[in-house]
Amino acid sequence: MDSVDVSTVVYVSPEEVYEFLMDFPGYARYSKYLTDVEQRGDGTPGTQYALRFAWWKLSYTARSEVVAVDPPDQIDWKITKDLDATGRWQITSLPEERPADEDHATEVRLTVNFDPGSASSSALDLPRLVSMDWVIEKVKPLIQEEAERVVERIVADLEGHRRDVELTIHTSPDAV
Repeated sequence: MDSVDVSTVVYVSPEEVYEFLMDFPGYARYSKYLTDVEQRGDGTPGTQYALRFAWWKLSYTARSEVVAVDPPDQIDWKITKDLDATGRWQITSLPEERPADEDHATEVRLTVNFDPGSASSSALDLPRLVSMDWVIEKVKPLIQEEAERVVERIVADLEGHRRDVELTIHTSPDAV
């Protein structure tokens, strides 16, 4: 399994972060490659999403499902078609890291575990002479960049202004 695991600290309450992250269709405005999100359900376990991605000459609709929530601490999900992948948003209050001029300090952590070898070659209509292995090798660094971009943009929206965001890339993530 490959992993993407990135976190940062925001200066809003865990409850505000959780409610913000539950607006999954809104994620499309943060991503360079996610063009649209369709939601079926209310965000609780069992809610399904169709995530439409576009990159290079390829487009793909991923199917995901919320598998567990623990408000305001955690949102777990899985990909349900064409790829073995799971993910988690983890939200942790950090009162000891709260600056004097802020009411809250909350860590927001996105962890994604995926098996690139599980990608279904029939899921994409690849151009001639383009292999699935080539696509996977090109996409893997994009996944890391996207995770970082999404976290940075979420911080700006949550706090109401842009600031330098310190992202921590965790190299030995806990299994999701």
